[in-house]
Amino acid sequence: MQRYFVSSEDIKGNIITIQGDDRHHMVNVMRFQPGDKVIICQPDESTHIGAIEHIHAEEITITLLEELDEQKELPITVTVAQGMPKGDKLELIAQKGTELGMHALLPVQMDRSIVKWDGKKEAKKRARLEKIMKEASEQSHRTIIPNILPLISLRELDLQQYDYCLIANETEAKQADHSSTFREVLGKINKNDQILVIIGPEGGFSEKELAFFDHDHVYSIRLGKRILRTETAPLYVLAALSFYFEEWS
Repeated sequence: MQRYFVSSEDIKGNIITIQGDDRHHMVNVMRFQPGDKVIICQPDESTHIGAIEHIHAEEITITLLEELDEQKELPITVTVAQGMPKGDKLELIAQKGTELGMHALLPVQMDRSIVKWDGKKEAKKRARLEKIMKEASEQSHRTIIPNILPLISLRELDLQQYDYCLIANETEAKQADHSSTFREVLGKINKNDQILVIIGPEGGFSEKELAFFDHDHVYSIRLGKRILRTETAPLYVLAALSFYFEEWS
């Protein structure tokens, strides 16, 4: 069944109202009719099967039926702090990161970031990323939509709110004797931990930025022996975390 996310304003008792793009998708793409069933994800992360009651010119009403017991989310909470990349790479990271279980995406302006956002541009970009992550959450059957956090500078990053911070450092990949393997760090992490994955932009981290990461719970890791592109690195980490921590039936 097709999955749709709704906000608290769309809910009145067990009746859901669908408007805008989702209504267009249901009527013109899916060709739904009254009586058809869909999956509805609510803000409190509860998921129900719903039956379409009425299709109006501006909205669709859906009656909630049975609640579903879904366990779709990673057992750890992963935020990706992404150094601002060029082009549409952030959109790719948002989409694929959502599919792989990312909890939040934090754009970070770093020393070697070429792209700059002003206030007006940031609002437009955020709206675009929110739409991409909503659609990716529906496609991949997530029970939540990841957050897109406000753009910050690296020095504004609060490392203390996370249990573990993992830095994808290309310097580690170039050294035969590296400080921490990814596998070693994974063995330290427990379920329900808050994880921050820090990815540099195309030019990597500056020396000042690497010095900023000098904390006990911050680990500089290498992701294999190869150098990954900035848009590949977060997806590598998310896939590895999923493989390591999720329970497969």
